[in-house]
Amino acid sequence: MISCFLPKDFDSTKSVAILAGKGVYPMLVQESLKKFNISSRLIGFEGEASDELIDLFPKEERVLINIGQLGHLLKFLKKFGVGYALMAGQITPKRLFKGLTPDLKAAMVLARLKKRNAETIFGAIAEEIEQIGVQMLDARSFIDDQLADEGTMVGKAKIDKDYLDHAIDVAKNIAHLDIGQGIVARKGTILAVEAFEGTDAMLKRAGEFEASEAFFIKTVKANQDYRFDVPVFGLKTLDVMAEAGIFVAGLEAGKTIILEKAKVLSEANKRKITLFGYSVEERKNGPVD
Repeated sequence: MISCFLPKDFDSTKSVAILAGKGVYPMLVQESLKKFNISSRLIGFEGEASDELIDLFPKEERVLINIGQLGHLLKFLKKFGVGYALMAGQITPKRLFKGLTPDLKAAMVLARLKKRNAETIFGAIAEEIEQIGVQMLDARSFIDDQLADEGTMVGKAKIDKDYLDHAIDVAKNIAHLDIGQGIVARKGTILAVEAFEGTDAMLKRAGEFEASEAFFIKTVKANQDYRFDVPVFGLKTLDVMAEAGIFVAGLEAGKTIILEKAKVLSEANKRKITLFGYSVEERKNGPVD
């Protein structure tokens, strides 16, 4: 099986367009597609997609566009003749406010949105893409091996069940309100909540309290659209945790991507950081091992 996140009628003879933001995420997707002999094309967002990623594609199979050029995006999806598209990699949050130069198509889409956040904006883009016959894939597709596992993945730290349940409940409510996907807690106290600034900025704020036994919870909302905005944990976040003095992180199993998972777990072990995966259903049956 290629990936458990693909639609049942997935056709591996059709090309996949990687809509690429920053970081190693798009490269992991490209490596996996190559391994499964699935052809791909690159539509990278200017100022986000790395040069290393861009160089993996022949000139005729890649293009760079501004994040606001929806018309260009649709044009090149048609030109490349792809059957699928997959969003991978972060878009710098401030780009949605500063430096965004929407073309006419994007302006029309934005004008009809009553709420403007990552979900509504990229959701509207996904709808436009699917209207031209290109299917948007679950962003976890092809990288099943990079997802958080249930139980302790590395480390020895334990969290009291009541404190953990409370933190997960709060994180779920914050996610439901479209505020963010993570929190930092300590013994029943919420130290910081992730908002539009992102996970790393939240961890740095939480670290200013210098609170011992603080832990980080990453989650998704109940009706998460996995075509975009999938929670991600990587080496950079691990570094920020260490700098902030936060040495435990709980990641929702099967739903949080751990980029370069083997490297992250190895580095977490060196830094004595505990990483564990939890599921909401599993929480009803007892504490995380």
